[in-house]
Amino acid sequence: MEKFVPTQTFHCSETDYNKICSLDVDVIEEPTTPLIHPMARFWYILSGRGTLKLQDREYPLTPGTLVSILPWQISDIVQVEEPIHIYFLAYSFDNMNSILKTFCTVDNRSFRLMEELGKLPVVDCSEAQARQAKQLFEQIREEAGLDSLPAHRGETDQLHYPFLISKMIELITLYYRAGQASPGVPASIQKSDVLHYMYNHLSEKLTLSRLSKLFFMSESTISAYIQQTTGLSFFDLLNEMRIGKTLNYLIYTDLTIQELAGILGFVDSAHISKVFSAKMGMTAQEYRRTYQNVGILCNIREDRNAYELIDYIYRNCTEPLTPQSVAARFQISQKELHQILLYQVEKDFTDFLNYLRINRACVLLKTTEHPIMDIAFEMGYNNLKTFSRNFMRFRGMSAREFRRKITLQSPKL
Repeated sequence: MEKFVPTQTFHCSETDYNKICSLDVDVIEEPTTPLIHPMARFWYILSGRGTLKLQDREYPLTPGTLVSILPWQISDIVQVEEPIHIYFLAYSFDNMNSILKTFCTVDNRSFRLMEELGKLPVVDCSEAQARQAKQLFEQIREEAGLDSLPAHRGETDQLHYPFLISKMIELITLYYRAGQASPGVPASIQKSDVLHYMYNHLSEKLTLSRLSKLFFMSESTISAYIQQTTGLSFFDLLNEMRIGKTLNYLIYTDLTIQELAGILGFVDSAHISKVFSAKMGMTAQEYRRTYQNVGILCNIREDRNAYELIDYIYRNCTEPLTPQSVAARFQISQKELHQILLYQVEKDFTDFLNYLRINRACVLLKTTEHPIMDIAFEMGYNNLKTFSRNFMRFRGMSAREFRRKITLQSPKL
């Protein structure tokens, strides 16, 4: 019988789906079994020694060690030299990422949380950093209690959520700075990175062919790894991941089902509704009515004006758009336009516009016989040279080579 890696819950807490984070404590006395984490985690080692295998790479665990586990990574404590006393903090990565970006883009610089935390998943704190980390975990414990115990009184306090958010920001800042001071070692590509990459690119058209090129493995090898690890096919796992993200959007935003379909890579609202009902046993609207928590997190939510701005650029990307014209249409400054795009799509105006144009050009290259020059002009480029330069940048090959070698994924898959 095949033995799959167990997958943890899609929520921060198994007892309260509205929690933005949950804390628990445990003592690990013997090696564990591998575990997939759909939700992000921070660990803090209070005492003990052992070895953690994270994404097929091994790291020593000692008192004062901080660990960052990103969505859909696989962890396993493979060796316990002394019983490990450990804090586990689960949190919604997407929500905390959005919160941080509201602060990190004020000076026109983009902060990519996933990238920064992924550079060094395990850091050894200095004595001062270890004391600060322990204090932060204990403050969160005092405020929210332990997830394995009954609900804590702090949850009725109007400042409960802002307090937890502030402590999460402190913890992420501490981790980032401790990591900056640590001698990082570039990590080699591992099979286990496939799951994390898929989660981080759900809004894109993911295919086994694309993953094969990125990870230098055959399509059959990647497909077999996913099946053996999760018990799911490639497309079933994509749906599983997308539903996990959908849960957070339903709870913490008021985006429509159609809007969510576009953001999360579903074909349309009917597709997301069908997959959601099959997975959750209720419709997306029923889930939202039951668990929605919009507004409670200091009004942290997706900004509809920002979504309309992005939708406008998406629908009109072949027109002669400029930062000036788009900013004027939405009655915002060019600086605000820049901040919104960095926050929402992690691209500046020029990169986002070219990204959309090249994506559309790819479809025309495969579905029509139009000359490449005509497609370039149709996509809004004034000359073939600019089109070719951007195509090579975003696709890593020429348009002619793309037309000859690449097969588009069927929208039914």
